[in-house]
Amino acid sequence: MSQEKDGPRESVADPATSGPDVPAAMPPVPVPARTPRRGPRMRTAIRRVAIVAAQLLVIAAALVGLGYVLGRLWVVLFPVVLGLLLTTVLWPTVRFLRAHRWPPALAAATVLLAFLALLTALGVLVVPPVVGQIGELTDQTTAGLEQVRQWLTGPPLNLGEDQIGETIDNVFSALQSNAQNIAGYVLTWATSVGSGVVNTVLALVLCFFFLKDGPRWVPWLAAQTGPRAGKHVTRLSERSWRTLSEFIRQQALVGFIDAFFIGVGLWAFGVPLVLPLAVLTFFAAFIPIIGAFVAGAFAVLIALVDQGPTTALIILGIVVVVQQVEGNVLQPLLQGRGLSLHPAVVILAVAAGSSLAGITGAFLAVPVAAIVAVAYRYARDQLDNGHPDGVPTVTRPATTPPAPTSPDE
Repeated sequence: MSQEKDGPRESVADPATSGPDVPAAMPPVPVPARTPRRGPRMRTAIRRVAIVAAQLLVIAAALVGLGYVLGRLWVVLFPVVLGLLLTTVLWPTVRFLRAHRWPPALAAATVLLAFLALLTALGVLVVPPVVGQIGELTDQTTAGLEQVRQWLTGPPLNLGEDQIGETIDNVFSALQSNAQNIAGYVLTWATSVGSGVVNTVLALVLCFFFLKDGPRWVPWLAAQTGPRAGKHVTRLSERSWRTLSEFIRQQALVGFIDAFFIGVGLWAFGVPLVLPLAVLTFFAAFIPIIGAFVAGAFAVLIALVDQGPTTALIILGIVVVVQQVEGNVLQPLLQGRGLSLHPAVVILAVAAGSSLAGITGAFLAVPVAAIVAVAYRYARDQLDNGHPDGVPTVTRPATTPPAPTSPDE
């Protein structure tokens, strides 16, 4: 009691809370002093963010509306796009003939008829082998199914004839119960085939007019937009045309490489229908992802039916290796360099196009992405006061001294 009255007691260090292992207390973090301009600056920042957000919402709504309109008009636009793609293939030959004083209509008609004759010749070369070997392949398919049945009835499964017959009966019952749906699917498929034929005919007709009047389309379009926007329309049209031409050439190269190596693999292992499968692989390369998968599945199926599972597995390995090299190395590399697109952009464009519009979207995804990139670069260069052809203006030091001036000047 007396010690409390005399003064405060000395604190005794607690060994549990003190010592060399316990860090010292951290100094307080300094807090910046509040200035009177913080509030107005915050309101200005919020206002700017709100304006940018509203602008982004307007742009998103415009893109959704544009997509809706294009979707409604796609029946009309698809033959036009297909005709333009065919024109990029045939235009170099038409231009050569016109340079040698051929009339435009005659040059366009001759090249288009020659193209159709080439397709007919390919059909003549492909169809007879298929028809000639279809009977043999059918017999081999029947024998293969019999081998599968024997494998199911033998060890280790030992299903038995009754179980297999019951399974077959269940399949037929399911088919009969869904006959109406299957008929609807067949009708839808037939309608799609008819629509495809109509679109092909329209595309060929438009391709003829594009080839005949090609050089006059861009001046006419530029004249409709006025003198101020006409020069931009002309330059963007020329760039878009070069982009589409580059895309077709690259896809043809990729398809040829796929068809060559897969065809060599089929020929080396004695698989029938080498030429039809090679032609199918070439044309399937113009439909990324799905086309390669379907062509490879046909090759593996025919190898399985004709040569057995061992050869089929080898062909499957060849197809997978070729497609992986083509899809992950060759195609992104070629398209990225030729179309000035990063390989990642190419892959994402194909994925987005296939998810939005299926096979057609996958086929058109890369050229559309390239055209959008061309338009963006052109607009960027115009805003930056770059060169009108899209190459930014760069100031370089003179490599030669200026010419001397006379004293009289």
